[in-house]
Amino acid sequence: MKQIIKYSILIIFLQLLPFHAFAGSDGTINISKNNKPVKDCFEKINRATFALNQGLDKAIFKPIAKGYNKLPTPIKNGSSNFVSNISNLVTIPNNILQGDFKSAGTNTLRLIINTTLGIVGLYDAAEAMGLQKLDKEDYGQTLGKAGIGPGCYLVLPVLGPSTVRDTLGSIVNLSGGDPFYNITVKNDTHYFSEPDYYSTRATNALDFRAKNLGSLENLEKNSVDFYAAVRSLYLQDRQKKIANNSSVTETMDSSDWEEIEEN
Repeated sequence: MKQIIKYSILIIFLQLLPFHAFAGSDGTINISKNNKPVKDCFEKINRATFALNQGLDKAIFKPIAKGYNKLPTPIKNGSSNFVSNISNLVTIPNNILQGDFKSAGTNTLRLIINTTLGIVGLYDAAEAMGLQKLDKEDYGQTLGKAGIGPGCYLVLPVLGPSTVRDTLGSIVNLSGGDPFYNITVKNDTHYFSEPDYYSTRATNALDFRAKNLGSLENLEKNSVDFYAAVRSLYLQDRQKKIANNSSVTETMDSSDWEEIEEN
């Protein structure tokens, strides 16, 4: 039990994902403005947690992300490709559960090609061969496609925006739904061990945060209520992903933020 608690806490801090859940397939933020928000049942607690997350982000995560952005582009691209390749291990089973066998086949081919020809995913060889990167899928999206409602909006410490449904989906990852977690943390084989999993999660979070430094700064600057803006964007993006709607508006115009605030 102590081991489980230790790993759970470590996973939370390595995620560094106050905005991760509304990242697009390439790690950039997607902005949509059409859907109504889910009920914020615990708004006072959520706002307090959001403030905590913002403090941690400004003190720790943002400075690290700025340093990461100074690395040579080939290193950053390789890191991004690597974690994207690993994410297929969760995306593929969710493709199958959702009945999207075509995407499951494409992602399986991408995983095989990039792991071999792409040198464990550091190079996106599959895209060079015409197999375009598809959107990531997770268990929260699969539950949504099965007709399960999002439940109340939540802000988790460090992890950030979520819903009851998406939180349950994340728990599935730690309960056997993530093959990479299974072969690293649960089994700790001769070839893969716990540090491999945690370092990958940390790299994924760092890559996302670094890509969105400017986007998040503009969002905060142009929002009357930053908490409400993040909540709106997260919930809209999750609904878009569940509906597999690829039409996304990406903008930093202040009038658009005001429009989001009024919805």
